[in-house]
Amino acid sequence: MTPQRYCSGNHILVSRGEGDSGPPDEALAILSLKREITTIVGGFATALALARASDLIATVPDRHTGVLKDGMHSFALPFPMPEMTVSLLWHPRMDADSGHRWLRRLVQDLFSS
Repeated sequence: MTPQRYCSGNHILVSRGEGDSGPPDEALAILSLKREITTIVGGFATALALARASDLIATVPDRHTGVLKDGMHSFALPFPMPEMTVSLLWHPRMDADSGHRWLRRLVQDLFSS
């Protein structure tokens, strides 16, 4: 897979209203490339369901879509992507809540490796 071949397909953009491009488009712009966005959906599961039923390309994070991709062709992106910052915010009254503490530890463990 090359960046040019990646761009030659029709793509699904996952966006929750942030616009009509995403981090892959910013990375491709550095290479003077542009992908063709055919449709925009609100989540990774929807993007994968649509890709499964079509010839569209869904660019989704491997870590968040594991078994949803079973039976589909998958490949590493052929260009470097910028790192993402994941932030977890909560109201101070939730500091002592045992369920909330468990969730915060889980998220920290998942993203610290």
